[in-house]
Amino acid sequence: MKEVSFIRRHIDKWREMETVVENAAATSPDVLADAYTDLTSDLAFAQTHYPQSRITVYLNNLSSALHNEIYRNKREKWSRLITYWTREVPQTIYEARKELLYSFLIFAVSVLIGAVSQYNDADFCRIILGNEYVDMTLQNIENGEPMAVYDGGGETSMFLQITMNNIRVSFIVFVMGVLTSIMSGYFLFQNGVMLGSFQTFFFQQGVGPESMLAIWLHGTLEISAIIVAGAAGIAMGNGWLFPGTYSRLVSFRRGAKRGLKIIIGTVPIFIIAGFIEGFFTRHTEWPTAVRLTVILCSLAFVLFYYLWYPRKLNTKY
Repeated sequence: MKEVSFIRRHIDKWREMETVVENAAATSPDVLADAYTDLTSDLAFAQTHYPQSRITVYLNNLSSALHNEIYRNKREKWSRLITYWTREVPQTIYEARKELLYSFLIFAVSVLIGAVSQYNDADFCRIILGNEYVDMTLQNIENGEPMAVYDGGGETSMFLQITMNNIRVSFIVFVMGVLTSIMSGYFLFQNGVMLGSFQTFFFQQGVGPESMLAIWLHGTLEISAIIVAGAAGIAMGNGWLFPGTYSRLVSFRRGAKRGLKIIIGTVPIFIIAGFIEGFFTRHTEWPTAVRLTVILCSLAFVLFYYLWYPRKLNTKY
């Protein structure tokens, strides 16, 4: 059977199944089971005869969505607490690898823009960071304590405050996706320009290396998690902008679920980053080797968990 004939024969049924997925909570288990059996039969036929076709991808995604709805209320084992981060989040990251790349590129380009702008205009950082913060930092540099901003307040209170703020920022980046992925990209752009100008400002003041050791001690995890949060927002926004073969509402819901899983997966990362910033970053007297080791270990974790492991997991399964 030609692919176009296969699609014409079943397209109305698949659209009805999209409705079944949307209203699964109010649909009887028997209807769900019959729909799932019928759908997987079509998927098997498509995989056999049209393995590289978009219709095969569509049926696979629709089958997965229906499968998830059927087993959504199934009682979970305690092991799910582990497999959520060891299997589900990495798998979702792999599925959103294009969005992750877009998020990284937006952030990297915006950092470059912030750095170049600060290099050409020494007062640019005042527009981005505010006069009060810049003047305070200049005073700290003059006093020989350029990173004194990280030494304010108690360690525990600072850790809690930083962690909650970082989680709040990440959810804002994600929720911006409701207003299309462009808004998530814009929020990434803002943060990237801020980082670029901030880091360049310290180099202009002659304390660049020290600032990098302090900022990236916690920033390696923190910035990486913000980029991942941006990918989550872009995934949700793209579900609305580019529905593909799905209805726009179904595509948006799928993007939102995928993005939410990604964003929840960043919470432990922000907690660790906040702990490092609250308890470690203030200790600028620590040996360079110790601080550099923390940075490199953080970078190794990010590359492993968000790049290598998702690809390895997907290849394996």
